[in-house]
Amino acid sequence: MAGTAEEEVYVASIDQGTTSTRFIVYGRHARPVASHQLEFKQHYPEAGWVEHDPMEIIESVKICMSETLGKAAASGLNVDAGLKAIGITNQRETTVMWSKSTGLPLYNAIVWMDVRTSSICRRLESELSGGRTHFVETCGLPISTYFSALKLLWLMENVDAVKDAVRAGDALFGTIDTWLIWNLTGGIGGKDTDGKELLGQHVTDCSNASRTMLMNLKALDWDKPTLEALGIPAGILPKIISNSEKIGVVAGGFPLAGVSISGCLGDQHAAMLGQLCQKGEAKSTYGTGAFILLNTGEEVTQSSHGLLSTIAYKLGPDVPTNYALEGSIAIAGAAVQWLRDSLGIISSAAEIEGLAESVQDSGGIYFVPAFNGLFAPWWRDDARGICIGITRFTNKGHIARAVLESMCFQVNDVLSSMHKDAGEAGEVKSAEGEFLLRVDGGATVNNLLMQIQADLLGSPVVRPADIETTALGAAYAAGLAAGVWTKEEIFAGLHKDNTTVFCPKLDDAHRKKRGDSWYKAVSRSFDLADLSL
Repeated sequence: MAGTAEEEVYVASIDQGTTSTRFIVYGRHARPVASHQLEFKQHYPEAGWVEHDPMEIIESVKICMSETLGKAAASGLNVDAGLKAIGITNQRETTVMWSKSTGLPLYNAIVWMDVRTSSICRRLESELSGGRTHFVETCGLPISTYFSALKLLWLMENVDAVKDAVRAGDALFGTIDTWLIWNLTGGIGGKDTDGKELLGQHVTDCSNASRTMLMNLKALDWDKPTLEALGIPAGILPKIISNSEKIGVVAGGFPLAGVSISGCLGDQHAAMLGQLCQKGEAKSTYGTGAFILLNTGEEVTQSSHGLLSTIAYKLGPDVPTNYALEGSIAIAGAAVQWLRDSLGIISSAAEIEGLAESVQDSGGIYFVPAFNGLFAPWWRDDARGICIGITRFTNKGHIARAVLESMCFQVNDVLSSMHKDAGEAGEVKSAEGEFLLRVDGGATVNNLLMQIQADLLGSPVVRPADIETTALGAAYAAGLAAGVWTKEEIFAGLHKDNTTVFCPKLDDAHRKKRGDSWYKAVSRSFDLADLSL
């Protein structure tokens, strides 16, 4: 490892999520030593629309960096002197358009779960020869409201400021990683620590680019036929880079000016690296949504069961790319927030575990959180949320437990498809011949949720001591590029803290009956989008 035994060595991560931003500093052995987290406002201008203020996101990053440094200093840590690199991880697909001359957003960021583009999706499906799967062969993704290209088309067709900027050659497109990097590395009128001018770097990493629907998965470059088919000018797109390389330095005006930004991954890819998932290994991250990825090695695996082909990670410009199969679930922890904020059934997210434990089971209640449709493996944007099986016996404990179960049933749906696509040879088993599901994310502190997941899955669920593996993965990538750690040290496990294993207790017959009932409930959620009209 770099540095002497006496030298303080740190690597940090900016973790920009859907509902909050965090900055975490890690020590030499990849354990967190200081952090700060800040929630920011969610904008819902219409039903199914979700937006963020890009400027508020930048401000949240500044605040989190500053507050973390203050906490570190209060603990006697000289992070300013010992920080070797910063990594970035971010909510994926969320789309920003801004002016290269002013540096200001041309519209709010359109968030990944926003469904305003459903009419554009239907139009493209009817116009393109391959229908919904027209671009799957090149980008691994179906036409869906989920992906950035559709959000970009909506902006180009519906926002005058975007139309004018594109026409004038003044528009820049990016997902949140690109927006952060461009601003952190100078943006407009940036200066380095010596007062020299810095130009914001307009780049994206290959994992975030793989979620736009515009990147060729094998070439790791923007796909020209796709751009032509959609009418998207290549000049507005950022340069695609690997997940682990020096990108630029933090400009003046931000804390830690002069420190190298050396790693960038979309949140789910960062979690995969943080969980040290290699070929045949899978992880599930439980956050606002839930995201399950299986590392398929150096070959792209196409799914025939409703999953996405995507990047796992590429740890340097000249190293092989690891690919993955992914199943994305739009609503997981967000359903708990809904219970708290919209229904008032709980006053904090942590309360749901106790409330759900107040009943022995869900009392025949099934909750399908299709608030904005269903993602993998169903891909039904006409689905809407339902809660069925309600009787006079039903109480809020049953509903709370059904919400937790809905997360686990959705993860099961994805893993079932994953098993079919990958086959026995594509998955690594334990010494006991069992498939292990690695889990992470804020919701995994809920022990009941993890036990329900193991019961309904029928396989052990493994939770690491540090559940925030998304930020850890970004730190690994940055530290690798900066020479703090080697790839061998990272995958050997820099810190081998204790894990918690949840083993299934449900018998097979009961598990199958619960699964069949869930599928019946899911089918009831289809074709309900017009109910609000």
